This record gives sequence, C-alpha cells and structure tokens, in this order.
Amino acid sequence: MAFRTALRRVAAVNVPATRGLAGAGAAAARRAYATTQLTHPDPTEDSASGKMVREHAPYMVTTYSRPPPVFVKGKGSYLWDLEDRKYLDFTSGIAVNSLGHCDEEFSKIIAEQAQELVHASNLYYNPWTGALSKLLVESTKASGGMHDASSVFICNSGSEANEAGIKFARKVGKVLDPSGNKVEIVSFQNAFHGRTMGSLSATPNPKYQAPFAPMVPGFKVGTYNDIASIDSLVTEKTCSVIVEPIQGEGGVMPATEEFLVALAKRCRDVGALLHYDEIQCGMARTGTFWAHSSLPKEAHPDILTTAKALGNGFPIGATIVNEHVASKIKVGDHGTTFGGNPLACRLAHYIVGRLADGKLQEGVKAKSEVSFKDLRS
Repeated sequence: MAFRTALRRVAAVNVPATRGLAGAGAAAARRAYATTQLTHPDPTEDSASGKMVREHAPYMVTTYSRPPPVFVKGKGSYLWDLEDRKYLDFTSGIAVNSLGHCDEEFSKIIAEQAQELVHASNLYYNPWTGALSKLLVESTKASGGMHDASSVFICNSGSEANEAGIKFARKVGKVLDPSGNKVEIVSFQNAFHGRTMGSLSATPNPKYQAPFAPMVPGFKVGTYNDIASIDSLVTEKTCSVIVEPIQGEGGVMPATEEFLVALAKRCRDVGALLHYDEIQCGMARTGTFWAHSSLPKEAHPDILTTAKALGNGFPIGATIVNEHVASKIKVGDHGTTFGGNPLACRLAHYIVGRLADGKLQEGVKAKSEVSFKDLRS
C-alpha cells in the first residue's frame, strides 16, 4: 500500500539521535524526526487520507501504484488533498487539463447541460455532436492543418480514437484491395498509441505488450525519423501508417519535416493512409492548433486523432478523416454507446473554441520562448 511505502521511506532516514533505541520506539522516533524536516510531510496512516485509502484500495484493481495524496479539489494549475495541502499540478491530469482545473465557463456548461440533456442514443441527432464535428473540421482547416478534413467520429478517449482510425484504415484497405492483402499497419519505435488491443498493437513497448501477447496481427514497426527505411517498410500491403508528429512517451521527440513529407509521399504512392496521432501533441500545445499545422499540404494526414486536452478532464476523443476515408465507411461499420453524448460534445466545443484562438496560441509561443531561454541559460 502507498502509505506503508511512504512510511518505510521516512523510517529509513538515518537519525543520529535515535541510535541506541530499538524496536517500535526507534521507528517512531525516526518518523517523527524525518517528518519535522519536511515542510509538507506525507499523510500518516491515521490521517483522513490514510483512512480513505485503507477503505477504498482493497476494492480497486491495482493498475496503478498511487502515492499518498488523495486529491479533492482543483483550481487553475493547483490541486488540494484531503489534508488541504496545495500542489502545483505539473502532470495536468496526464496532459489533459488544457485550461486548468475548474475553469469557470467549463464548470458552468456542465451545470447547464446537465439540466437539459446528458445522453441520448447515437441512433438520433443531437445539437452538440454535429456542432463539435463542424467546429473541429473548420478549425483544423483554418489552422493550416489537414487541408482536406471532412468529417469526424466522436468517442470517449484517445485509445478509442486510435482504434477507430485503425478500423477505418482496415476498411479502406479492403475496399481498395478486396483480396484482403492490404491490411498491414505501420507504427514506430518508442510510440504510444493506447492500451486497447488495436492501439496497443501499434505501441511497440514490451512493458505494455508482453502481458497481453499475442498482439493483433498485421502490425509492423519502423525507426522514427529514418527516411532511408520508408520504402521497404511501407509497401503495397500497407493500409495505414500511424505516427505521432511529436512522440510523447518516446521522450518528446519531434519528427522532422523531411521524414513526414517522405512518409506521406510513400503512403500516396502505395495507396496507404497516413494517420497522425496528435492526442499528446495537438490542441495548441505547439503554438498552432495542430503540431502538423506548420507542414506543407503534401505532408497532411488522411486520419487525425485527438483526445486528452479536447475535454479538459471530461472523457472524449475524436477521429477526423478526409472524404477518401469517410466515403468508405458505411452504416454499422463502427459505433459507440457513450461517444458523442451532448454533455461531452458541448464541453469540447467550448474547449476547441478557446484553444483555436490565435491570441491563446501566441501566448503559448511567448511562454515557450521564455521557457527555452531559461533552459538554455
């Protein structure tokens, strides 16, 4: 348990004043000494946080190893725990809280929409799924990104967005080659595209893949930024190439313009789709709406996926496609129960409006210059 780990860490501090003591007395003395040296010590086992963890942890599948804080409140860039300790949230909810915690208009929209309509079946229209789709397409084109963006599939997460992209690519491949040979999907070393089986198969990290092998067949792995290997990697059997314009988990590694231009050209030559995963690098993080917005049109994707910052903490993802892809997708080819619900889409509509704003993007660039200047000094 996290609290026991934290206490063991504290107890391991070498405290000269406790030498000669033994057993529980020594351990208590060491904990007391170490705690007094910390301005914000970890919650103890008998704290409110400790009691809550002991009550809840046994019922939670241990997919995460959580440290002691139990967060209960957020505002802007800060979080507060049960003991009312204030934290600067450098994780941003794992690259999610684009406008910070509890943005006032965001919170207002949640309250208003909850009184109108939270969920309705995707068998029917609602005002916000279409409005968000239209805004994403228009904002993408206006930003200089994906010039032929046409339509959008709304889902609940980044993994789901990439799964949709993978399925759409397989469908297009089968339409182009009914023999079934055009099904291979290429991804790159150090990539991260998600944890569902399709997106995981495109994430060549043994740490994630090994416990769930075998992966979905038909995936190949290339070397990021290696132009020389593209022709042998992407062939007539390739239906899609999925790539992050800036690798996130891979170490915040940008793809070179030359690499993406060459990759796009090869995809066009063999009839493969180019899929940009901008879940971690898009949504104004680079000072443009999309990380690929600065690329020439010949390097633009056929499929573009986003999530995380799109919802500012509310679950939503999106798969943007051009007409070449959209025209191959028919009723019943894919679906989602919760994706596109009015609440999530209205929230994302507000977020996109904020993040697509030129003044906000100029602010990102200005802050970036300050950060780089300090890092280089």
